[in-house]
Amino acid sequence: MNVLFLCTGNSCRSLIGEAVFNHLAPDGWRAISAGSQPTGKLNERALALLAAKGIATGGYYSKSWDELPITPDIVVTVCAGAAGETCPAYLGPVLRTHWGVDDPSHAAGTEEEIGAAFEQAYAILRARIEAFLALPLDALASDRARLKAELDRIGGIGRLAA
Repeated sequence: MNVLFLCTGNSCRSLIGEAVFNHLAPDGWRAISAGSQPTGKLNERALALLAAKGIATGGYYSKSWDELPITPDIVVTVCAGAAGETCPAYLGPVLRTHWGVDDPSHAAGTEEEIGAAFEQAYAILRARIEAFLALPLDALASDRARLKAELDRIGGIGRLAA
């Protein structure tokens, strides 16, 4: 199973998704991340947060979806629609789901407030990835519609009530 975490810049949220997924996933599962307009540089604060959580980031880099080393089975977009961001639409015959997360790299305020934004993005993505990996994936493998519904449901975990 190959999962693509996709956003626009591929520097922060999609990196966190990729690293956390690879840290938790069973053998044979792999996540990659990419962007429709990659910044070419990973966010230093995101890298520091992952290191503090004991999650390796060696070999990760900001890349375009045009240079993927594998074909994904599932594409997870992580742009936050509520923040007015437009998520790229990955073209290809893959299962797609949207797990919008506010971009902590745009957080303003004190160091503590900015750090809290990164912690929140990490916590939301980790909770969603844990829920994904807890699904009965063997049973869902033959039922794409049900798998899609479950992935979409997981995208609501950690969302603040309006």
